[in-house]
Amino acid sequence: MKIGVLALQGAFSEHIHMLRQLDVEAVEVRLPEELNDIDGLIIPGGESTTIGKLAVMYQLMNPLRQFARERPVWGTCAGMIFMAKAIGMDQPLMGVMDIVVERNAFGRQKDSFKEDVYVNVLKNGDSIPFPGIFIRSPKLVQTKGRVLMLAHLADGTPVAAIEDRLLATAFHPELTTDTRFHQYFLSLIQT
Repeated sequence: MKIGVLALQGAFSEHIHMLRQLDVEAVEVRLPEELNDIDGLIIPGGESTTIGKLAVMYQLMNPLRQFARERPVWGTCAGMIFMAKAIGMDQPLMGVMDIVVERNAFGRQKDSFKEDVYVNVLKNGDSIPFPGIFIRSPKLVQTKGRVLMLAHLADGTPVAAIEDRLLATAFHPELTTDTRFHQYFLSLIQT
């Protein structure tokens, strides 16, 4: 198995490190042809506007959309914004996941926080919480179609969802030492 991590901007090296901890081949993706020989793609946290503009500049937008129709894609934080069909403002988006997202919904950088999140699809996820790290994080405002919620904060705010093999998290699993979300993404590739 070979996983690509979109390496235009953001926390791509952290995702690569997590995948390598799981003995998975991980590569940086910056050009359309680099999508050809990977089994899944992670779009990291970072700055969604910058990721979108660079994807347009490097002619990645249509190849990314085609990839998402055929293989699993996981967006974390800015990656979730980039995958959404709507965010309430104009910026380049892949627009592949039937979700509406509000950018920076929890406040500015100084408002960053960590909150335990229970995620039933993870190994022992109903009894061992996942350490959710929220940094200028988006919020899932609305879902449509086949989207299923995977996790909520204690106040009920949805923070993770899946649509077929498209996964989105509002938080940063790559900034933790817990590999369960990365293992879950790998399981989507193996099905």
